[in-house]
Amino acid sequence: MSDFSLGDMVQIPYKSGIYIGEIIEDRNEKFLVKTLAVVKHPMQGDLHHPKQVENVLFHERKALSQFEKVNVLKDVVTRYAGPDLDYGESLKNAVEQYSDKLKRKDTAYNQEALRALASVEKSYYHGKYYENGTHHNK
Repeated sequence: MSDFSLGDMVQIPYKSGIYIGEIIEDRNEKFLVKTLAVVKHPMQGDLHHPKQVENVLFHERKALSQFEKVNVLKDVVTRYAGPDLDYGESLKNAVEQYSDKLKRKDTAYNQEALRALASVEKSYYHGKYYENGTHHNK
C-alpha cells in the first residue's frame, strides 16, 4: 500500500536522470508523474556500456521536458518536500553540474559526453526555456 496521494510532490529517477514531479495518476505498480524540475541531468552515452566510447552507440540524452508525463515504479518514488523549483533554472543548473563533473577528468568518455551534452544544451537554449542565454518561461 502506497503512502502517496494524487498531487503529491515527489522525486523520481528516470533513465539516469533525477526529477521533481507531481503524481497525477495511480496505475497499480506505477505512478504517472508530471515533470516539474530537473535535479540531475541524464548521463550521455550508452547506458548499457557506461563510460565507454569504443564499439558502442553513443547516445545524446535530453532531460525530460517540463510537464512531460512518465510512468515510474512506485518503489523508486520518494517524497519531495523542498522548495518549488523553476524548470528552466533547474535544467540549467543540472547541465552545469554535469558539465563541471565531466570537466574534472580528461578521459575519452568525458570528452565525448561533453560534446553530446553541448549538443543537447543547444536545443534547450534554442527551445522554449532559454533564448540568447536569458531564461524565460512560456
